[in-house]
Amino acid sequence: MKKLSAGLLALALTCVTPLIQAQEAKPYKEGQVVEVSYIRTKPGRFDDYMQWLATSYRPLMEANKKAGLIVGYRIFAAQPRHPNEPDLILTITFPNMAALDRIEESEAIATKVMGSMATQNKATAERGSLREVLGSELIRELVLK
Repeated sequence: MKKLSAGLLALALTCVTPLIQAQEAKPYKEGQVVEVSYIRTKPGRFDDYMQWLATSYRPLMEANKKAGLIVGYRIFAAQPRHPNEPDLILTITFPNMAALDRIEESEAIATKVMGSMATQNKATAERGSLREVLGSELIRELVLK
């Protein structure tokens, strides 16, 4: 009976070892996570929205960056070919997926930079007259080894 148990254990280890080695043999590692937001400014409101980004969005992003919650942020202009395509793309880069779970810290920074939740909600409603959010997605960098 002991020989049978030892044999089964050896067989199990023989089957599991290649699986472990296959996981370790990935030619890449998971890198930073980027939140990409697709924005379409309302007609005639592009400069107004850019002003909001410069005066409200940037201080918030800089505070999050200083706190180590994000690695960086960027704003890209795009040339829409159709009415349902963005003319701005905003990105926020997080160090990893776990950083997205630090919502309480991020909310505390938003309150410090932008004011109370009521003030933030009012600003969000006002921003609606400047732009439409077409969608967003999370993408993860894969760093080749």
